[in-house]
Amino acid sequence: MRKIAILFAAAFAMVSVAASGAKKSNVISSPDGRISVELTTAGTLGYTVKLDGKLVYTLSDISVNLADKTIPAAPVKLTGIKHVTNSFSPAVPLKFSTIKEDYNEATLSLGNGCTMLIRVMNNAVAYRIVLKEKGDIQVMDDHFRLTPADGFVANYQAPGSFNTAYEESYQTSSLLDWSNAERRMATIPLLLSKSKNDSQLLIGESDVDDYPRQFLTTDGSAIMPTYPKSPVKWEPRGDRGETIVEEGPAIARTVGSRALPWRWVAVTDSKGIIEQTIPVQLARRSALDDESWIEPGQVSWEWWNGATPFGPDVDFKAGCNYETYCYFADFAAKFGIKYILLDEGWAKSTRDPFHGNDELRLPELIKYCNSKGVKIILWLPWLTAYQNLDKLFKTYAEWGIPAVKIDFMDHADQWMVNFYKRVTAEAAKYHIIVDWHGAFSPAGLEYEYPNLISYEGVLGLEQMGGCVPKNTLFIPFIRNAVGAADFTPGGMNNMQPKQYSARRPNSGAQGTRCFQMALYVILESGIQMLADNPTRYYQNEDCTRFIASVPTTWDETRALEAKAGEYVVVAKRKGNKWFIGAITNDNARDFKLNLDFLAGGEHRLTAYKDGLNAGYQAMHYNKVEQTVTSATTLDIHLERNGGWAAVIE
Repeated sequence: MRKIAILFAAAFAMVSVAASGAKKSNVISSPDGRISVELTTAGTLGYTVKLDGKLVYTLSDISVNLADKTIPAAPVKLTGIKHVTNSFSPAVPLKFSTIKEDYNEATLSLGNGCTMLIRVMNNAVAYRIVLKEKGDIQVMDDHFRLTPADGFVANYQAPGSFNTAYEESYQTSSLLDWSNAERRMATIPLLLSKSKNDSQLLIGESDVDDYPRQFLTTDGSAIMPTYPKSPVKWEPRGDRGETIVEEGPAIARTVGSRALPWRWVAVTDSKGIIEQTIPVQLARRSALDDESWIEPGQVSWEWWNGATPFGPDVDFKAGCNYETYCYFADFAAKFGIKYILLDEGWAKSTRDPFHGNDELRLPELIKYCNSKGVKIILWLPWLTAYQNLDKLFKTYAEWGIPAVKIDFMDHADQWMVNFYKRVTAEAAKYHIIVDWHGAFSPAGLEYEYPNLISYEGVLGLEQMGGCVPKNTLFIPFIRNAVGAADFTPGGMNNMQPKQYSARRPNSGAQGTRCFQMALYVILESGIQMLADNPTRYYQNEDCTRFIASVPTTWDETRALEAKAGEYVVVAKRKGNKWFIGAITNDNARDFKLNLDFLAGGEHRLTAYKDGLNAGYQAMHYNKVEQTVTSATTLDIHLERNGGWAAVIE
């Protein structure tokens, strides 16, 4: 990232807050004055957060337990408050090409040289603890209690254990019902929603480095963190990276002088969740001197459709072979798609990343793709990458392979967090981008190493019948709100959920055709799949040309209509073009869209809307074209599980 400008002013208030005894408080406000944070230490360290004077949540019992001590270890002192404004440009801009920061940040002394930073933005509050211990340490726990105001319900994924690919369906319940559920642990991020006034609290973390990923649990009134233990032994088992892990007593074994991850809570509404850039603001800046080689783009993907083109021009046996992938490359070239993906099956063995199967003729295929201006992404399990890391990316760079998809990590402990960084950094040395599947959610590494172009960690289209629109409607407000999500949209065999039955090779996507098309505008990923068969895209060329025209990076993002888990309408700009995507859950909806964000003069709108029969025959759509201006108000209708997609130029 390139830093453009920095301006800060400091106002120091040397006010002591005793760790025991009478309660004293200090207030830090957001720059716009709407959010106030009142520091309290009536026996424990914490703060209360209000929005426009009304309580939204309380954070208490903030502490870090080391093997030999607990922090804070002394009376807490507020040693300074500074105001910071800043702007910078991320290498892979998912929402805005220029991100503006504006916050007040307080520094608290916690004793023994340790400090806590509290950052109050106009839409969030974040804190991190900075340790100043000598030598190496063992972190036994990293704790807080978050108590939301009355009326909030939790929206979360509930895995059965710490070993998860973050692909569970979203649950919605009160904290009390969550505490009584069979699965009482949740992945992060987690969304707390209050429908009465559309208040949203999104709980996340950023700049997680040499540390485990956080999970959350509840006792029925508050939310607390929990963590996988730092492993002392790994025993690989199986071809896909299955392992037996021997846990140690600590959650992290690390250096004593370091900053712990940022813990943050967005305080906003549904539209604000869509537009916020909190994770990137709290992440590290890029470690790469040269980012020009990082190329976001779209991908033609064969796994979801079984690598089985069936058009009249198919005169070969389809499969993981040279002829089939040449067909995919021809399709990609025709529509200007940057990559094709060779998923599981391309190699002779999942343990051998250096030899394609005999029918693939990999060197010849690479030459063919190069002649078409199309690049290849290779899939491999994480264990294969781990066992061959010394020569993997050097070899791929020599072959002309610019990207990999690494799968099946399914762990989020300290060792695995470090493995992500080790692999991504090694890939960057050879100008190779990485797409992590079977992955935890983003937490900052993708900004330190922007060649990390996307993560899965989402219940996406590959889950077939499990990928229902009502679940997908939570993704922009939870999973995608913290970073890139490789959802793999683009199904052309569209069905309403009650009619769904399709499987590979004729895979189906639930929701209407326009629901799938709108996902390309709404979902954020530096690398975006076209999951369906080239044959189906040829059969639906008008839809395909729209999909292929949608960028994967953006200059500007505006939420026009949004309600978490129910509907979203988003407008995004790339250069002088605007794209609009709208989707709804199982309720049909009508919206009036004000186009006052357009520049002056007349513009041409091309839109794809649900057809009159799309509520039952989900493939029914209509294309409309009209002239619009900044004074135009569009009336749009979405059928149940439906969508609307448009480009304005």
